[in-house]
Amino acid sequence: MARATASTATASVPLRRSGRHSSKQSAQKEEEDDVKVKPEELESPTGVAKRLSPASATPDRRGHKRVTKEVKEEEDEAVSSVDELPASPSPSPSKKKAKTSSSSTPKKSQDEKAAELQARKLKAYTQFANASPFPDFAHPTPAECKLAHRILAGLHGEKKRPTEALTKAPSNRAGCGDAPSVLDALVRTVLSQNTSDANSTRAKLAMDREYGGSDKWDAIVAGGQAKLEKTIQSGGLAANKSRTILRVLEEAHARYGAYSLDHLFDRSDEDAMAEMLGFRGVGPKTASCVLLFCLRRESFAVDTHVFRLAGLLGWLPAKKKCGREQAQAHLDARVPAEDKYGLHVLLIRHGKDCAECRAGGRSVGKCELRKAFRGAKVDGEVGEDLKMEEIEHVKEEVPGVETDRDAVANTIEMVS
Repeated sequence: MARATASTATASVPLRRSGRHSSKQSAQKEEEDDVKVKPEELESPTGVAKRLSPASATPDRRGHKRVTKEVKEEEDEAVSSVDELPASPSPSPSKKKAKTSSSSTPKKSQDEKAAELQARKLKAYTQFANASPFPDFAHPTPAECKLAHRILAGLHGEKKRPTEALTKAPSNRAGCGDAPSVLDALVRTVLSQNTSDANSTRAKLAMDREYGGSDKWDAIVAGGQAKLEKTIQSGGLAANKSRTILRVLEEAHARYGAYSLDHLFDRSDEDAMAEMLGFRGVGPKTASCVLLFCLRRESFAVDTHVFRLAGLLGWLPAKKKCGREQAQAHLDARVPAEDKYGLHVLLIRHGKDCAECRAGGRSVGKCELRKAFRGAKVDGEVGEDLKMEEIEHVKEEVPGVETDRDAVANTIEMVS
């Protein structure tokens, strides 16, 4: 092969640079277009997020990060519940151009889009309020739930619901639904979304200091969103959480003439859940925690630990894409009522303490819980994928967390 001359080699350099520059510009434009489209496609009628590309049923990490950013205002949860459904075929360039140039269909306002998302969220809940979205998947069975409950109680101690209802909210921690007032319980649970117990407690105590007490709702509303965001910034996702808290307070007062949701004590489980889900930023996990701990109902909330462990135990269908909201609907329908409180609390405890089952943990065959469900190995592999997704999510969302090791340490102390 003939050698390239010096002049030819020199001339090729700017061409390569130009190609890289053009490729970078093209990638930036694609990402901008992606961001413009996604808010309209965040939730499907089943209450989960769609992805534009149908190419793969397995989320890559960059895609997971981008979708998580878009949905974190909606959930709870965030560790977000992303269900990648196949998208419809892309229209031809001519159709795209015609659609873009057409002004016959007015653009929807943010309020209209938010209202549509709320309607879809409520529809998804009511559709599976008393039934699993996976009726042909028969796990966990009642016997499997009781076996797991016994093993976890032996490892971490039995966790039973207190016989007496709370008469006073804790003053030294945020908790998760731990308050006699439904409104206070909901605000505390919003603060606990996607963060550690320590961080949510710091945020709650900062609120109490800034506004002069734990339930100074008038002062919080009067202070506005910017002040509240700054006050609770130690809890993470402060912008979204402050907006959600103010919406809940303002809408509750507008509906009932007072800062109170205590009428939910007299509502059915379904009605109480539906009303809480009616607030933007309140998802099934947050509402379920208030139902379980404050209203003292039998509801099975699925946080990041419960979601991961359910996958490891083979309690979620591995061959079907199962997001967290679908997992909660499935497990709430499958777990016996008498096991919901204890199993929820113990799964969270185990998910933080077990070296094999926590995020980033490596299975070495010593976990008593996983050994008991060894036959679920194939289905349980979905839980291993969730571990890495969870680590990436924590690195993306939690200030100061940059390495996998830091993310694992943060996840160990995360609570529902």
